[in-house]
Amino acid sequence: MSSPYDILFEPVRIGPVTAPNRFYQVPHCNGFGYRSPRSHARMREIKAQGGWGVVCTEETEIHHTSDIAPFIEGRLWDDADIPALARMTEAVHRHGALAGLELAHNGIGAANLYSRATPLGPRHASVAGSGYEPVQARRMDKQDIRNLRQWHRAAALRGKRAGFDIIYVYAAHGLSIAMHFLMRRYNDRADEYGGSLENRARLLRELIADTRDAVGDTCAVATRFSMDELLGADGITAQGEGHDVIALLAELPDLWDLTLSAWSNDSATARFEREGYQEPYMAFVKKMTTKPVVGVGRFTSPDTMVSLIQRGVMDFIGAARPSIADPFLPQKIRAGRVQDIRECIGCNICVAADNKIIPIRCTQNPTMGEEWRRDWHPEHIAPKTSDAEILVVGGGAAGLECARALGQRGYRVTLAEARNELGGRVAREARLPGLQEWRRVCDWRMTQIKNLSNIAVYPASAMNADDILEIGYQHVIVATGSTWRRDGVGRASWTPLTGHTAAHVFTPDDLMADKIPSGRVIVFDDDHYYLGGALAEWLARRGCAVTLVTAAPLVSYWTQHTLEQEKIERRLRQLDINILTRHVVCEIASDHARVRQIIADRESALECDAVVLLTDRLPNDALYLALEPALAENKIKSLRVIGDAQAPGILAQAVFAGHLAAREFDAAPVTETPFQIERAALI
Repeated sequence: MSSPYDILFEPVRIGPVTAPNRFYQVPHCNGFGYRSPRSHARMREIKAQGGWGVVCTEETEIHHTSDIAPFIEGRLWDDADIPALARMTEAVHRHGALAGLELAHNGIGAANLYSRATPLGPRHASVAGSGYEPVQARRMDKQDIRNLRQWHRAAALRGKRAGFDIIYVYAAHGLSIAMHFLMRRYNDRADEYGGSLENRARLLRELIADTRDAVGDTCAVATRFSMDELLGADGITAQGEGHDVIALLAELPDLWDLTLSAWSNDSATARFEREGYQEPYMAFVKKMTTKPVVGVGRFTSPDTMVSLIQRGVMDFIGAARPSIADPFLPQKIRAGRVQDIRECIGCNICVAADNKIIPIRCTQNPTMGEEWRRDWHPEHIAPKTSDAEILVVGGGAAGLECARALGQRGYRVTLAEARNELGGRVAREARLPGLQEWRRVCDWRMTQIKNLSNIAVYPASAMNADDILEIGYQHVIVATGSTWRRDGVGRASWTPLTGHTAAHVFTPDDLMADKIPSGRVIVFDDDHYYLGGALAEWLARRGCAVTLVTAAPLVSYWTQHTLEQEKIERRLRQLDINILTRHVVCEIASDHARVRQIIADRESALECDAVVLLTDRLPNDALYLALEPALAENKIKSLRVIGDAQAPGILAQAVFAGHLAAREFDAAPVTETPFQIERAALI
């Protein structure tokens, strides 16, 4: 039978190769890179198995002069790197998908901290990117440019030998040397590689031509290009030089992969951008080239995808984050199971993992990054090994995922939640500005649970230890969440704040329960993730005069890793929120709070009508502790505490904890490392 989504499953020719459908997993980082080739290959294989017609690597360094340590990306410095990448191509090809290789020389974005090579760039310039490294790149001479072209050609040939079907020339995100030559602020050359756009695009043109000459007989040559830097006249714009680069090179590559620059714009969080937000910057490209076009925009709706193809905006639906949240998104669309898609929430925890130099993870998909080391699959889970019936207490993220996964295994599960509404803190926080899509975490799990007849859900059902023992549950998993501390104890203060018991002192739990302050409000953010900034914005929009106080050097400090810190700070300043960094609240009085500047160690008074404290959280583990004696006395057979009830953390960790508990139920205890580790062999 025909489907409205059939167009998404049409094969598309890309130069000498053909993609089996229009689902294109664009290059994305993952924290595995050259260090963990087995994990990398398995993660990409799952994407191919899930129906992605093209599956690409992350950026892959072509030479030791493009070393972006400490970050762990791909490497193709020499022939010894071929076998690791060949693992991926073999795995992807097993499922009929094409494998793409994004070759990268990072130019002035590579400080070469590992290789200690002198960085290269269009001009003498400080190395760009985060970290403010005290390193400069030197201006490339003509021989350097010839060398670069030779390195790129050699890497393309290695990619072909590794089995790749698509070889990239990378000119995007402000990260690659080809883009650096395009950018006027980085290119002040007076030779044939500088000045006019045609000259500044010369290196990109040469790299594309070199790659076609080297591997174009059997491999497609793709160009990844950032259409707009969102810097106005100071950068490349879609209406200006972005448009003109396409016009200059329209027919040269076999495929155009279009993005925004920088990475924080290309991978904007849901707090700041909605699905399809990049379309205005690339909608015209299909009118300028006959070559296929892939674009991104955190697409999760099949109807949006079809519309993009039918309207001639793009030929391929590009995705990084949606393919992480649900590697089987294409297969679910093909099977008519749209309601089963785990939609990306745009939180960028996947990005944060790369920035923290750890294996990739995902809030929605707890198996992401665990495919090889734990042998986890996003769609399959081992069936039950007993007829045990399990009580899960708490319907937040951890409890929902635990109950869902146990139900998928075939166990009979009772899920009891004290509140009328399931979803825990994520359901409440989703009411805050920009966080609406986070509700997908609980909505998807509740939908899956409704389809499982072996799970019984009881909202508004608070349970204590006596209730559980009286009913006779033998297996109990406690997922009762956590509570924000009211006394101000946290990173900045290890003793309670003077005045914390006053009626005008609030916690996030109070605000989420609609106990909302007014007037002049101090938000003391000692949490440093998203919530302090979101609450400050929320209060400001409700008419409060807000001062945000944080001990960190930046507001919402940890969101640097999710690529949104600058956006958060810009929005807070647009709302005239007063921001005090490197300050802590040290005392709360009736009409003011005393704050201390932690570097100068000076105190001052801030007049206020209310104070909101975001410090530490306390696990709600009373039920678990009350049941421990029953376990010791064999009145119950098993007891486990998970998620924030064990140790408060980020939402992704709560979902992971619930999934882990479900996988490990009825399993033999493990006394050694519970996952495989990739270790270098000593020769």
